Amino acid sequence: MVKVTFVADNSRAQKAGIAAEDILLSINGNEINDVLDYRFYLANSLISLELMRGESVYTTKIIKSEYDDIGLDFETPLMDKKHSCLNKCIFCFIDQLPSGMRDTLYFKDDDSRLSFLHGNYITLTNLSDKDVDRIIKMHISPVNVSVHTTNPELRVKMMKNKNAGRVLSYLDRFKEAGITICAQIVLCKGINDKEELERSMTDLKKLFPALSSCSVVPAGLTKFRDGLYPLEAFTKEECADVINQVETFGAKCLSELGSRLFYAADEFYIKSGLPIPDDEYYEDYAQIENGVGMIRSLECEFSSELDFLLDGKESITLDRPRRVSIATGAASYTHIKELAALAESRIKGLKVNVYEIKNRFFGESITVSGLLTGADLSDQLQELDLGDELLLSSNTLRAEGDMFLCGMTPKELSENLGGIKISFSKNDGAELLAAILGQKII
Repeated sequence: MVKVTFVADNSRAQKAGIAAEDILLSINGNEINDVLDYRFYLANSLISLELMRGESVYTTKIIKSEYDDIGLDFETPLMDKKHSCLNKCIFCFIDQLPSGMRDTLYFKDDDSRLSFLHGNYITLTNLSDKDVDRIIKMHISPVNVSVHTTNPELRVKMMKNKNAGRVLSYLDRFKEAGITICAQIVLCKGINDKEELERSMTDLKKLFPALSSCSVVPAGLTKFRDGLYPLEAFTKEECADVINQVETFGAKCLSELGSRLFYAADEFYIKSGLPIPDDEYYEDYAQIENGVGMIRSLECEFSSELDFLLDGKESITLDRPRRVSIATGAASYTHIKELAALAESRIKGLKVNVYEIKNRFFGESITVSGLLTGADLSDQLQELDLGDELLLSSNTLRAEGDMFLCGMTPKELSENLGGIKISFSKNDGAELLAAILGQKII
């Protein structure tokens, strides 16, 4: 049962007599515990709702189009508390955060509902057989799973959860039910790489076509690892070995199944010095949110948008000269610099300075832009030519778009840098070019 906190004016719910503070007990006889129950059982033309007001229980009926909403809001988006993680993974990034940051940053979620609603990855250790039955009944798909290894004993060791190996059986149940699985392997040097990685890829391949894709990403290691499991970063040569192993296995899958299925994260390519594969390699970019193909996608979108803007011309000239700067992490610095140079070569009157920001807050082994802090940006951009505007990636901010990881706001960063105008763009090449030119994507 869940509490109603708001009823929209003139909505079906209001006309049916439902009021804020009522408790929703069931829909068509089915108990409502969270947003998945609510959405699933609401998808009918005739619904009978059982509610409680004070000590009294009442029933009301609503006729509507099958997928129409009825105008209710609840205490939280999930209509329930988020499920926290029960694991103690040896590579957990949250365990590597310094003290004194926002409380929300230390919450470890492992919630299957967030996996479906927002694409979060889950380990399955929070699921009971009843939860799996519900996922299958409601056909909640895809399910994003942090697998890490298909060796049950090793998975228990890596996640420090006695159930971590047993719950791998849920993957077979999902396959049998036609649930799509999107998988992730966080690779730890000397732990689940080499032979163990080969085993995991071989086992996961058997889940095809339920398995849609699997990313292989390196564990992120900050400088705050005192007392934690001893992990080492992959060397340049070891990154190349991982790429070769994943690409070789992926090529076999492509030949046999029509899809590569397995992809190494951009970070492996950048650290190894090997070229990032072309656009076709990444198929539908299914793992882009895990940093797989993100740079290639950015480059293709940027180049395509630039060609569209020039409309067959070799170059154009701006009506008014424009000088901007881009600050980015070490991982994408070289690629962003190349895109900036390409834009400058074809758009006369444009000057773009690109600055590489070292991550001194978490440690310089952390190279992605999304983990840059306002403090590092402020310290390292002092006295530099920032032009008319500073451009940053929007993933440097929390979801609300108002604060960096360190707690600094964009306004505070601007003030620290002499009042420079700061704009943010998503990891999208067209949007980046528009930001460089001071335009908006419509």
